[in-house]
Amino acid sequence: MAEGLVGRLAAKLNMKIHEYQAKAILAKYDVPVPRGEVAYTVEEAEAAAKKIGGSVVVKAQIHAGGRGKGGGVKIAKSAEEAAEIAKKMLGMTLVTHQTGPEGRVVQRLLIEETLPIERELYLGIVLDRAIGESVFMASKAGGMEIEEVAAQTPELILREPLFDGSPLQPFQARKLAFGMGVPAASANAAAAAMIALSKAYLAIDGSLAEINPFILTKDGKVYALDAKINLDDNALYRHKDLMELRDLNEEDPLEVEASRFGLNYIKLDGNIACMVNGAGLAMATMDIIKYAGGQPANFLDVGGGANKEQIKNAFRILLSDASVKAVLINIFGGILRCDTLANGVVSAAQELSIRIPVVIRMEGTNVDLGRKILTESGFNFTVADGMADAAEKVVRLAQ
Repeated sequence: MAEGLVGRLAAKLNMKIHEYQAKAILAKYDVPVPRGEVAYTVEEAEAAAKKIGGSVVVKAQIHAGGRGKGGGVKIAKSAEEAAEIAKKMLGMTLVTHQTGPEGRVVQRLLIEETLPIERELYLGIVLDRAIGESVFMASKAGGMEIEEVAAQTPELILREPLFDGSPLQPFQARKLAFGMGVPAASANAAAAAMIALSKAYLAIDGSLAEINPFILTKDGKVYALDAKINLDDNALYRHKDLMELRDLNEEDPLEVEASRFGLNYIKLDGNIACMVNGAGLAMATMDIIKYAGGQPANFLDVGGGANKEQIKNAFRILLSDASVKAVLINIFGGILRCDTLANGVVSAAQELSIRIPVVIRMEGTNVDLGRKILTESGFNFTVADGMADAAEKVVRLAQ
């Protein structure tokens, strides 16, 4: 349970952008990309196809991989055919292995030139926490999921660290190019593209940059045929222009609502809502609920310094999930004192007419005062003695 939550928490600290936005960034740093234009309507798609000329690829723009298998990537031999494809694709719910069964509604398309592909390769950059450096990865197994390659044929993934936050060095780029079997005639172009990718990644404070596939064409050129970039949320204050690339339609509405109040919310599949302060406590809370036989419905991290108003909004967001049958509040009072939490909970109960069981476990600063506020509030809160007791009680009440 905890490992899955770590992944979800890590994902929340990364702002995703669309393929066409990623390619615009890469082009700015001289990574070769195909000619293409974004389209929001059928008319725009047809006009873009006419401008590009010849056959084009119509690509659904959603924040998920596997679009081709789900019917979100189609080749059109003419502008008229591109318009017909766009008519079917815009507004469709695209389901892939990354969207989940609910899928994503397609609201924009990338219309792009087709290219004569000779070979498909893989390029990517990600932070390697084991060495504390970003690592440039390259593989001749392009077009495949890199996780699949890593699991089945890890020897096909070549790695070069970006030392001290510096771009990929020319000798490293040449080593990777020849390691992937790039022909000598194309090696310099491939190396230049890899160096450019690393410069883009560092300049924008990326947390992930991926080109899959990175292609060699029949005439020996190289292109980023697909591109994925994630931006580090913690560095966005340095990139006001990149913040404008955020597409709220691609995010969970409750997660967006939580972010407005400085809260972190993650939707899960059970029926017990969880309010915590701190990611570590969140994971421990999820685990102990599972151990007690329950299923977390979501969790909301109010952080270390939440105020009364944030607590109230946190409650409102948690209760917006119709699957919630009980709420567990698990707080360690430090900067967020237990009496502040208790006052926020009582205020929320008064304003929101809470009709489901609420179990509260709190320890730390002003814990006795916090418990006194709760017991004298007139509401039927269940105050637990420790985490195990809290988990057992909330699971029983949720049933």
